[in-house]
Amino acid sequence: MGPILGIVITLGMVFGGYLMAGGKMEIILHSLPYELMIIGGAAAGAFVVSNDFGTIMHVGGDMMKALTGPKWKKKDYQDLLCLMYELLRVAKESPVQAEAHIENPAESTIFQRYPKIAKDHDATDIICDTIRSILMNFDNPHQVEDLLEKQLDAMHHESLHGGHALTNIADALPALGIVAAVLGVIKTMASIDKPPEVLGQMIGGALVGTFLGVFLAYSLVGPFANRILEVNEQEQRFYKLIRECIVAHLQMHTPQMCVEVARRNIPGHDRPGFSDIDEALKQLKKEAA
Repeated sequence: MGPILGIVITLGMVFGGYLMAGGKMEIILHSLPYELMIIGGAAAGAFVVSNDFGTIMHVGGDMMKALTGPKWKKKDYQDLLCLMYELLRVAKESPVQAEAHIENPAESTIFQRYPKIAKDHDATDIICDTIRSILMNFDNPHQVEDLLEKQLDAMHHESLHGGHALTNIADALPALGIVAAVLGVIKTMASIDKPPEVLGQMIGGALVGTFLGVFLAYSLVGPFANRILEVNEQEQRFYKLIRECIVAHLQMHTPQMCVEVARRNIPGHDRPGFSDIDEALKQLKKEAA
């Protein structure tokens, strides 16, 4: 909702101010399709040239994220903590049972309680691969933390590709606007024998290209790129909680303390309260009894 409201405010203030100042929309509307075709087409072509197919598809998904917000909500953070509590408790009490859960998470009764997390391949891969390594006696906390840090860094770097690709296009748009304007001036110079009022309209149409390039860069594409980077940063915090739980487990903390260590690392607006987690864990203990 926020990005759409921002676009409405931007369009309303820019063009409303222009009309209130006595500007005429006819010139802009007449030139808009051609100038937008030149600028948008050049930007799209440059985008395809400079990025592989995977990044292009990634940007499509990131644009939806920019509109809908981060994938993980407050309830999901609580579910992750409960999931980690159950897995770590089982791993501590019966490694054989824990192995059954991590080898086939799709059929695990623990994972099935949290379907949104179970469907996320990144989350399940981090959890299952790391716990599997621990069960194979890879139990040095510093080595596990370093291993997880490298995996999370790789995921984080990959998640930023779409935002960086859009940022590059936003940086190029003002120059592409100048290209469109220069083409408009060339067209005007070829009609130098026309009456002054006609030449004025043609020059005004050419300047629409400069306006569009700057407007799109700083009012739409640039802010969208920043929004994508921000959303992806927020989503990566979710996966870092898995590292906090597992490292605390290797430091011989109880499963409940592991969950509390991770809870305190959740950003404030998404952090479930201590009483909420305590109540959820008590409910899990009752179900397990």
